[in-house]
Amino acid sequence: MQKAWFYEEHGPKEVLKLGDFPIPSPLHNQLLVEVRAAALNPIDSKRRQKPFCPSEFPVVPGCDVAGVVVAKGSGVTKFCIGDEVYGNIQDFNAEGQPKQLGTLAEFIVVEESLVAKKPKNLSFEEAASLPLAVQTAIEGFITADFKEGENIFVVGGGGGVGSLVVQLAKHLFGSSYVVATCSTPKVEFVKSLGADEVVDYTKTRYEEIEEKYDYVYDTIGMFPLDLVDCSFHSEKVFHIELFFLLTSTFAMDES
Repeated sequence: MQKAWFYEEHGPKEVLKLGDFPIPSPLHNQLLVEVRAAALNPIDSKRRQKPFCPSEFPVVPGCDVAGVVVAKGSGVTKFCIGDEVYGNIQDFNAEGQPKQLGTLAEFIVVEESLVAKKPKNLSFEEAASLPLAVQTAIEGFITADFKEGENIFVVGGGGGVGSLVVQLAKHLFGSSYVVATCSTPKVEFVKSLGADEVVDYTKTRYEEIEEKYDYVYDTIGMFPLDLVDCSFHSEKVFHIELFFLLTSTFAMDES
């Protein structure tokens, strides 16, 4: 047995309890990973609060993990015992229910296709903070069919997903000009990520922005659509919404 956080009914955070949970055995395509760090995302709290994503009880929350491979199935070819890996263990495109055993546990099982080797320059904690946020950030560019050379306006550039969007836009997707919003304390931080221009939303209202942008990336999910039509004149807008996470097709790889 192992220790894990789990819940046996939907509700507020008080339904979570720490207790014993069976250690799973990996299937032929799975790894058994000793968890060194895990991260929670909004989808974890939403799953706990109400049954929008059916799962049998008890449920251990958590999608993101970083840890060490301690056992593997007979069909695993990419990893060896002792490898340090990270990733999002939930494949929301797979048939059936999400895994009951999430990452707030001592050991988890995960398909080898859903994890990658942990970069040596990242701690376990840093690696565990990335998978679902990176997947969300990248899916936004793919969904909007972002083209190299387009400019982009990022709403919430100082947040978990937004800070990754700024970096991806500048250093991976080849944006010609990256503008991001944030609060005053995060202005220099967002500039350091590669933003060409930072809008402090506590000092500048969106209605005051007159420039045209090819793409508005809304990481808050509350950007007013009428501004896109009037002030921003943007043809492409991506709003992060909870159910977008359930249609993600992006899988971890070492790149």
